[in-house]
Amino acid sequence: MPQQTIGLLVMAYGTPHSPDAIESFYTHIRHGQKPTDALLQDLKDRYRAIGGISPLGRITKGQADALAAALNARGCGYAFKSYIGLKHAEPFIEDAVAAMHRDGITQAVALVLAPYDGNASVQGYAARAQAAAVRLGGLTITTVSGWYRQEKFIRHWAGQIETALAAIPEDEVSTTAVVFSSHSLPKTMPGVSEHYQRQLEESARAIARAARLGRYATAWQSAGRTADVWLGPDIRELTRGLYRHGGYRTFIYCPTGFVAEHLEVLYDMDIECRAVVNELGGRYIRPAMPNAAPLFIDGLADAALDALAHAMAVPA
Repeated sequence: MPQQTIGLLVMAYGTPHSPDAIESFYTHIRHGQKPTDALLQDLKDRYRAIGGISPLGRITKGQADALAAALNARGCGYAFKSYIGLKHAEPFIEDAVAAMHRDGITQAVALVLAPYDGNASVQGYAARAQAAAVRLGGLTITTVSGWYRQEKFIRHWAGQIETALAAIPEDEVSTTAVVFSSHSLPKTMPGVSEHYQRQLEESARAIARAARLGRYATAWQSAGRTADVWLGPDIRELTRGLYRHGGYRTFIYCPTGFVAEHLEVLYDMDIECRAVVNELGGRYIRPAMPNAAPLFIDGLADAALDALAHAMAVPA
């Protein structure tokens, strides 16, 4: 008997596919309003500083391919076919849903490549996918949520921290700070203060416990340049405080709110945050991001199968 094909909708923020696409990408982020010349040049300069363009598109494809392969290797009775849907670049989320519909997919599981989903921004991914599915008809999409609680996601980051700590001289461990971070958001955004902030803190506790950390800190990064009040403390200001008032000299940064090497990590962390540490005379350490690491991908597979099993067991 042929296996049922399940659509695997992997959703991500997206990135310009070439330097020429930066303006259209930025305009889409700004809801159709073109950026000023100064803002556009600033973004182009940031991409140039990390090599001209972000590796996020390539990494997202690698993650989607690896996740489909991991699910198909489970032998769970389904055949999974991956589709990538992006928020701000092609293929858009609606394009991916339309592709599933054309392929005759009637059941799909959707996963956003953002661990902390307790805010309207991430929830918007699923809303767009569901709206597209309703318009087309005949396609049921189950969205995975809360996968930052998956044991293998926690173990991945705990292992990265343990490896980083093992490379530090024993007499310097007591002056080493581990800092967990995620993308700052305006405090007025729905769900941010009640859920999103709590998810970072909950995740940091779980990873710190698994890595047997006695001390750690949480911070926010990559805040936008608007008049809104954004979540804090800002990671650079936190770093200065830890150095000047806490006596910390080595900093291990774990941007657990992201899952790939991209602009917010390669520029905001490895250039801007590193510059602060260098200015202070400290040591900057940033473990590799999950990307398509097998343990991380296996955790996503667990989360996808759990969500699918629940959806199919519960009557509509």
